[in-house]
This record gives sequence, structure tokens and C-alpha cells, in this order.
Amino acid sequence: MSTLMRAPQERGSWYWDLYDFGPPGLESALSLAGRLCEVLAQHELLRPFQLEYVWSVLDVGTTGVKSTLELTEPLSHPGLPERVIGSRPAAFPTATMSDFNVIGSGTWIDAERQPHTEPRLVDLCLSTAPTGLSAELSVHHDIWGWYDFAGRPHPEVYQNNAPRLAAALKDLTALLGMPPEPGEPTIFGRATVDGLANPDADENGLGPDLTSRL
Repeated sequence: MSTLMRAPQERGSWYWDLYDFGPPGLESALSLAGRLCEVLAQHELLRPFQLEYVWSVLDVGTTGVKSTLELTEPLSHPGLPERVIGSRPAAFPTATMSDFNVIGSGTWIDAERQPHTEPRLVDLCLSTAPTGLSAELSVHHDIWGWYDFAGRPHPEVYQNNAPRLAAALKDLTALLGMPPEPGEPTIFGRATVDGLANPDADENGLGPDLTSRL
């Protein structure tokens, strides 16, 4: 059960264009997802338990069908690509999926240093498109910034969580051999190469109150 408020848009996102990292396609993307999740699991940010993906038909567009596949084996398991393809909707025999989301849970640490399990603490998306591999990591909660969604400083929460995200991004950069490209800013935050930028405080020492946008 979720214990944190979640923004409808990203607080920050990070993108890697990996067309030189490996061949395109589902099998390669699943193998890469497994390696990325190993890094994220070391920092207790993502323990995957299912995949989500939408089916589309070439020259037609989306079918409106989303599949959810429970992970009963590691992402690197050789039989997993066949399971994914086997979940194609029978009404659309030529449908394909161009990307998939890795869904899981992670651990965040409160001001008293107590750990909590949170579903979708981070989001991870991998491309299976023939144009090449890519990966995107994103976060939607206020624990990664100096201010909560109401604009109140929460330095203990920040110190207990933001460095873990920064360390994970550093390790992912080392694994992939390149730094991420920060995603576009949203009203909820702006990514930097190694975390989130903190907004300037107002005359009362507060950040922006974003609660009306949640």
C-alpha cells in the first residue's frame, strides 16, 4: 500500500540512448533491464515484480490493449521473451510492443530513519524498437528534494534518500558507460545528471506549494 503522495508528472527523469550498447529488440532490452535492476536493487530502489506494455499495429497505431505480465523468473531468463510475445492479444495477431515498463517496489527512509516499502518508488522504461535500445528512469515523489510537496523543508528525509538516488545514477552511468540525459523539467521538479535541482526558497524559507497540482 502506498504511503507517499505521488505527482502525476515526473519530479525528474533520466534518459540513456543505448543504440551502441547492444542490438535492438525485446531479448536485448529484457537482458539490459535485468542489469539495470540489479544496480537499482543494490540501492533498494527497485525490486521488479511485473512488466507492463501496450500493443500497437504498424501503420494503424495503438490497439488500446495493455498487458501486465507477472515476473516469475529473472528479467534475464531466456524464456521470458517468449512469455511476453505469448501475451499478444489474439484479436491483433500482428501487434507489437515498442517499449515496456518494469514495475516494482523500493525502500524509502523517513525522518526517523525508518525504512518503508513503496510501490513504484522509481519507474524504469526500456525501448524494444528496431531503432535501438534506450532506457529511462523517473521519480514522482517528494522524498528526493529538499522540500515536500507543500514547500516545507524536510532535510532529514532528503538526506536519507537523495544520496541513494545519486549513488544509483552514478552506478548506472558506470554500467552504461555514459551519463544520462536529464529529462524535460515539469512543474514538480527538474533533473540534473546526478539527482534533482532544489528550487530557491522564498522569503519565509519555503519552496513552492504544489499540493493543488497533485
